[in-house]
Amino acid sequence: MNFYTRKWVKPEDLNAHGTLFGGRLLAWIDEEAAIYTIVQLGTNRCVTKYMSEINFINSAKQGDIVELGIKAIRFGTTSLTLQCEVRNKITQKTILTIDKIVFVAVDADGQPLAHGRTEIRYTDERLRE
Repeated sequence: MNFYTRKWVKPEDLNAHGTLFGGRLLAWIDEEAAIYTIVQLGTNRCVTKYMSEINFINSAKQGDIVELGIKAIRFGTTSLTLQCEVRNKITQKTILTIDKIVFVAVDADGQPLAHGRTEIRYTDERLRE
């Protein structure tokens, strides 16, 4: 799992219970997964197709630093399937897991388009798992 992005939980990220709002976390995940997919597929023409069950395991509170981990698990003809884990940077406790997030490369008309990629590409050797 590659943990590229860290987020600092601020007051505007909290729900009525004073913990990280799930919708905010999902927006961060979708953006991080999209960026990862764009880098892997070499195109910014990709869309979120599917997210499997989202498993909230632990809460995050104001002041926590969370890190978002993404891993490519399957390259399809037009798609890329990812796994996601979000954890607390300090305690290393898992906050959330998602087994499958599928992105699809699309053409200018929004139709699926073969991307031609078959393996993970590292833009920086230091980031290799």
